[in-house]
Amino acid sequence: MGCYHRILVALDGSPDADAALEHAVELARDQHALITQLTVAPPVPTPVGAAASAPPDAIDAHTALMREATNSIPADIGVTTRLERGNPAETILRLTREEDHDLVVMGSHGHSRVHRALLGSVSERVLQASRVPVLLMRHETAEPVAAGGEPVH
Repeated sequence: MGCYHRILVALDGSPDADAALEHAVELARDQHALITQLTVAPPVPTPVGAAASAPPDAIDAHTALMREATNSIPADIGVTTRLERGNPAETILRLTREEDHDLVVMGSHGHSRVHRALLGSVSERVLQASRVPVLLMRHETAEPVAAGGEPVH
């Protein structure tokens, strides 16, 4: 029996997230584990002013992303899907606790130092706060990134 039983895969539509899903499928098959696919949409948009209309809701795009990812998983892999709203890092961390996942697989995005200093990245936040192992994947054509976050040339 494998050491992973429930694998949470965070999807955001990026090539890195696609690589994460592919690897999670391989791990699930090898470990006889179940996959939970997760995508996190932003909170319901609200109008900014009294006469303003609400910004468009991105839920349809996230639903399509989830459907496409689910269709790519072979029939012999057990999968459940979760479409949540909120902060992606907080949602991932909450689900690992609530649903007893023992591994998180997600894409790693190479942001600049300025971006990370101001906002941080979802993968970085999950990596720092997760109680379970986190496997960060990069798409095979992704540009190499140095430890400080700058592209390697």
